[in-house]
Amino acid sequence: MSLSAPLRPFLDWAVNTNWEQWDEVQASVLGIPYSEHYSGEPRPNDQALAPEAIRGQSGQFCDGPLHWDFDIGGPLRTFLPDGGRDCGNLNLGDQSFDDYFSAAVAILKRQFASSKFSAILGGDHGATVPVVHALEAIGRPVHLVQIDAHIDWRDEVGGIRRGYSSPVRRASELPWISGITQIGIRGTGSARAPEVEAAREWGARIVPAREIHEEGLSPILRHLAGKGPFYLTVDADGLDPSVMPAVLGPVPGGLRVEQVQPIIRALAKERLVGMDVVEVAPGVDLPNQITSITAGRLMVNALVAALQSQNN
Repeated sequence: MSLSAPLRPFLDWAVNTNWEQWDEVQASVLGIPYSEHYSGEPRPNDQALAPEAIRGQSGQFCDGPLHWDFDIGGPLRTFLPDGGRDCGNLNLGDQSFDDYFSAAVAILKRQFASSKFSAILGGDHGATVPVVHALEAIGRPVHLVQIDAHIDWRDEVGGIRRGYSSPVRRASELPWISGITQIGIRGTGSARAPEVEAAREWGARIVPAREIHEEGLSPILRHLAGKGPFYLTVDADGLDPSVMPAVLGPVPGGLRVEQVQPIIRALAKERLVGMDVVEVAPGVDLPNQITSITAGRLMVNALVAALQSQNN
């Protein structure tokens, strides 16, 4: 399985798609555009274009490594002097999805093993399914934190078990996932009563967005304390559509960037091994691509926070 080079590298990092020979780096980014396809839906879907759309806004979410960044407290080069590695995109050709999935897990394991912080750009939320399988490479249990409007706990949809409605259910089946915290949940979506019951029975902590708005961040940060290392998956619809409008299932009442940033910093204090941003729909990210820009900003915040903690 080969990786294809991006049209524009993330933050203009060096590109290396020879995954079997990746050297150790501080940070890396990989595009996973595809997941298992639901019958009757477009293939590829709009979200498959998101890895390139987010990379293409690199000059907007970071003016360059020498510019002062007030979110991170200095120029990016101060924290990442040699830049990072753009690993390209894993594209779905003529092979079966089983082959694509197996390749994704192998490549992601290599990424986790060779990078202090791994950034993954989806794709719809099914892109997180191979990611959670690859977290075995961390070598110790990992707590999964999800920011999303939906709990994504469906066992299957039309017989498909690795689609965008199932990533957290699949994570719950893996012995190296030590816990699950789901933040920003609201409205209605794919979950029925059996999915909510299954999540609660497993022990997932479901935190509705209204709890964050009404009670602040302190309760959830206390809950997460001591549970690292962490992996963070961010569905763009977890944030309010006034912040990240280019999603196919917008739900009012979501989180704001200034609420997500402290969560990221808290996770980084106990080791944040990686993060994905999924469900960005570039086809409706008009007129100024603010959703892709926000995705990039969150990723820059996360990688710097993670590296600061690991390097101290």
